[in-house]
Amino acid sequence: MTMLDRPNRTGVSAPSIEGGVARPNLITVEQAKAMSIGDITTAFKDHLNPGQLHFMKLLGFHKVKIESAEGMYYTDQNGRKILDFFGGFGSLAFGHNHPRILEARQKFQDEKRHEIAIAFMSQYASALAKNIAACSPADLDMVFLGSSGSEAMEAAVKLAERAAGPKRPKVVYAENSFHGKTKGVLAITDGQLYRAEFRVADNTVRVPFADIQAVENAFKSDPEIGVIVLETILGGGGIIQAPAEYWQQLRALCDRYGVLWVADEVQCGYGRSGRFYAFEHYGVIPDVTALAKSLGAGKAAVGAMIARRDVYMKAYGTSKTAMIHAMATFGGMGEACVTAIEGINVLYDDHLIDRAADSGDYLLERLQALKEKYPKIIKDVRGKGLMVGLEFQDFSQTLPMVLRPVVSVLDDKLKGSLSGFIGALLLRDYDVLVAFTEYNRNVIRLEPPLICERAHVDQFIAALDELLGRGIVHIVKDFLGSQIGG
Repeated sequence: MTMLDRPNRTGVSAPSIEGGVARPNLITVEQAKAMSIGDITTAFKDHLNPGQLHFMKLLGFHKVKIESAEGMYYTDQNGRKILDFFGGFGSLAFGHNHPRILEARQKFQDEKRHEIAIAFMSQYASALAKNIAACSPADLDMVFLGSSGSEAMEAAVKLAERAAGPKRPKVVYAENSFHGKTKGVLAITDGQLYRAEFRVADNTVRVPFADIQAVENAFKSDPEIGVIVLETILGGGGIIQAPAEYWQQLRALCDRYGVLWVADEVQCGYGRSGRFYAFEHYGVIPDVTALAKSLGAGKAAVGAMIARRDVYMKAYGTSKTAMIHAMATFGGMGEACVTAIEGINVLYDDHLIDRAADSGDYLLERLQALKEKYPKIIKDVRGKGLMVGLEFQDFSQTLPMVLRPVVSVLDDKLKGSLSGFIGALLLRDYDVLVAFTEYNRNVIRLEPPLICERAHVDQFIAALDELLGRGIVHIVKDFLGSQIGG
């Protein structure tokens, strides 16, 4: 439908309210729970995202209706248990429906405690901020609470830009970075898919990730640069790390040139790497950082910006500036904060950061063994803790030598096909769910809950080993067969 053939929406009569406002045809909670796959598909296509449905159908994900979830597993409409190695892009540190998290939320509801109390100070928001500061090194102790990673990063970049001052408005970001889809951070999210034709802020400078010389050249050549924003581990870029020396040199460069460093820890933070923050592995501390994902303990939408006190006070430290970026309506909501407070306590009480390090090392070890077993299929294995990338070879490299020159011209168009085939078949045939990355489509992203044990790793590895053992020809045939079969 174009602008010219839209129905006329002017001169429409106001609905009659005689006898009260009529009730539309609404779905109840119980009816929603009972919806069939067909009903869900229709509603998704008609009212959510018909284009996304296309990709779900390719992977076979549209056939699954999740009825419940607990620990490391989903349960679908057929009673099938699905091992979750996707983890909601790192949002499920505690797995699904952790009993302590449920209990804290239920108690909050039973006691009818306040949810929104914007006019007053909140004991729950204050306690959560104090807890986050306690988990953060050095003087990272000023906290802004929001509802998402994008919101936390928006707050981080705005604060850093204000603290840097009006004479230094430029922001450096890295190639293949992902910092969110909202309009502000879209300018430092390096993906044309997300940027589309939106007009984004032009006060940005792009550099290669992990290239310290490029950073120094930028700082030297442009005195207007006041901020650099980097993911400590590139998530959407394919689970890419920089060496410790890079981060140490970056910290030194920022200090020398007076540039504020914002570390995006939305995905790699909160214990996932085997430390509370991934940057702690490298003995450095940024000026501003951000958390989200698992901060809400899998039951609430919570994001947080954490800044050095002096940086925060420079940006918002007076009565005239304090409200420039104060919490929004749903920042610091009562039950969300209680959920996050309990989550942080569980994180340490259950030693989940240590678990992430141990299970992550074991996962990498088992995947490395598969790489050695299937060198024509697996190109690389990398990651830290339970943030792991499994990269497959370009399609041509998996084929017999005689076919490679012919097929290699199609490698770019076929990127992501093998990871898609394997992801789809892992779910269909082995009840295992994995994720993918935005920029390197050959990479499967593994971010299971931090409660993951070695037995769960063994289950995943056994499934992947058996699947890869079929060989590429059979993997392709089996995937195509699943498409033909609906």
